[in-house]
Amino acid sequence: MPMPSVLLIDDDVELVALLNDYLQQVGFTVATAHDGERALGAIVDARAEIVVLDIMMPRLNGLEVLRRIRRESNIPVLMLTARGDEIDRIAGLDLGADDYLAKPCSPGELAARIRAILRRTNTAAGPQGMVAEGPLTIDQQRRLASWNGQRLLLTGIEFSILEVLVGRMGRPVSRQDLSLQALDRPLAPYDRSLDVHVSAIRQKIGTFDDGRSPIISVRGVGYQFVLE
Repeated sequence: MPMPSVLLIDDDVELVALLNDYLQQVGFTVATAHDGERALGAIVDARAEIVVLDIMMPRLNGLEVLRRIRRESNIPVLMLTARGDEIDRIAGLDLGADDYLAKPCSPGELAARIRAILRRTNTAAGPQGMVAEGPLTIDQQRRLASWNGQRLLLTGIEFSILEVLVGRMGRPVSRQDLSLQALDRPLAPYDRSLDVHVSAIRQKIGTFDDGRSPIISVRGVGYQFVLE
């Protein structure tokens, strides 16, 4: 089995060396970059399956790097953010990051989070089949979705969230269950990442003719997918 390829982008040279050594020991192939400008070229050269991206970097910050990545690619991106810096986290999720991890973090926690994201975004790991419900079509094998015949440009996490909601169509899904099934982790208190992802899906799908979204909020519970 080929080892998963990670591109680690952070200007903290000592931290990168530590994480690089650990990730290689537990079965990853790792490429590194220490500033945003070099990172953009390294994404292609490294043939990475996932990017671990620090927000605070010289020359080109992580948010701008993420913005440019999303112009060209849906490669999974895990942000590294300062602990407690919710503004950067929300901004990164809005720009299409798949998840975030607060620094300082342990190498083991980072490896576990990378594996979780790759499990969700690995095409071969998903159930095989097609789901067609009204204007929505989901290709589970290729992890593609369309609405009224138009492809939805979803990130891997967004696809997983939509897939869970559609799988329980017409029934509310709690935020905690949705996080466990789609993000592969429990939802921490005050963690808004799930809500940001749902908001992004809503924007990409659009609304029915009467202005309603197919993803409705169920107060005190979570979210529900409806087609009528």
